[in-house]
Order: sequence, then C-alpha cells, then structure tokens
Amino acid sequence: MKPIRKTKLFGFLFFAGCLLASVYLANYFNMLPKEYYSAEEFGIQTVTSSVDFNNNGIDDYRDIVIGARMDAENKPKYDGSYHAGGYPPEDIGVCTDVVWRAFKNAGYNLKEMIDEDINNHTDLYPRVGGTPDPNIDFRRVPNLKVFFERYGVSLTLDPSETAQWQPGDIVTFGDKHIAIISDRRNKNGIPYIIHNGGQPRREEDALTRYRPEISGHFRFDASKINEADLIPIENEAIMNFSNNRRLKKYFPMYVWRISL
Repeated sequence: MKPIRKTKLFGFLFFAGCLLASVYLANYFNMLPKEYYSAEEFGIQTVTSSVDFNNNGIDDYRDIVIGARMDAENKPKYDGSYHAGGYPPEDIGVCTDVVWRAFKNAGYNLKEMIDEDINNHTDLYPRVGGTPDPNIDFRRVPNLKVFFERYGVSLTLDPSETAQWQPGDIVTFGDKHIAIISDRRNKNGIPYIIHNGGQPRREEDALTRYRPEISGHFRFDASKINEADLIPIENEAIMNFSNNRRLKKYFPMYVWRISL
C-alpha cells in the first residue's frame, strides 16, 4: 500500500506543479484578464492634441489610440511578408502595421509621409540601403524610428516617469519593435502598450517587460510640423466616432467625458 500512496502523492504534486506553472505562464504572457486603471486615478493629467487632423471631433492622440486598439481587437496574424503596393491585408500584419493603421485613423497617410522623407533624405535612413522601396520602407522599425526622431517630440525613456507617458505616444524597443502607448495603466501607473508581436493580447502591460529595452519615446505633435509635410488619407471614408458604438467599445472613457 505504501508504494501506491507515494505514486498518488507524486501524481498530485506533479499535477499541482503543472497547474501552477500554467497559471504563471498565462499571467506572464497577459493571457489572464487584469484590472487596469486610468491616468486620473494616479493624479496624472492626460495630454490631448491641439490638432484634429481629420476633423472628426476627436483630437489626434485619441484617434491614434482608437486606431491602434481597433487593430489590436482585429488580431491580424503576425506576418511581415512583402506586398506590392506596400499595404498588407487587414488580417495580417506586424508591429509597424499597428502604427500606420493607428495614424490612418487620425487621417494621416503615414506611408506617404515616410516615403517622401526617405526620398528627400535617403542618407538619414540606414535601413533603406541607398535604394528606397515604398513597398516595405514604412514597415521597418529603424525607418519609423528615424522618422519620429525627425518629426516627433522626443521624450523620456524611463517608464517610472509615468506622467510623461501619454496615450498615442510611440515607443521603440531597440531597432526591432514598436508600439503605441495606451490610455490604460497598471497598478503602478505605468501604461499598457498596443502592439503586435504575435501575442494573444495585443493591448497589454508590457512596457517594462519587453526586450530589447526602450530606445525611443515620441509624441507626434502636428502643430509643430510644416503643413506641407503632413499628408492626409485621401478617398477614405473617415468615420465620425463621436456618437458611435465603436468609440464606446474602443475608447469608453472618452465617451463618458463628452456625454457629460
């Protein structure tokens, strides 16, 4: 009887260990639901843009977050394959596709803006290799980093300076990954990021966990950029979210504010 008891005990301990390991991994990879917080709960004032580029009643930074969140909810398959014309289908993408889709929601043609700057200043873009390729250049992290260094406001790289991290900001990790800062924050006030690394949850508490470490933090302030350098999305039906169910889904706090 004793060997049987030992076998049962070993089986129970093995099962319990596997269960604990599964829960740990699920929590580490943000597969389990987590409570998140707003900036106001930490006494942090949310920065809004003075620009509403697509004239839909929502400032640029909120539009960028909404666009990034829509891509996150769509969960495109992680696929960085080359596409003639540049744009991949909506059901596939990589981290850089989150960014141009987010900017598209604010009315900006980020691809054309990057292509134009690369054409005029090719030597500043080391990832281009001397020969611009509009089909892929705007989907490469090093190129996006150079573009935002030139046209964005560079901000702190320290996540502990929580008030400096605002919804709609752009963050790069080395020269391998890029993300949009969310309006959601963890229990320490550090913001979530919206990104595509092929992970189950595309909006997650991963700003301080992602490797390589943070290499850039930018805010795209269109009011400080020459109007000639801002290229709008044309022939697109830009939706007015101000009284739309999709806004309530993707940016509920904003709807609460404008409904007062």
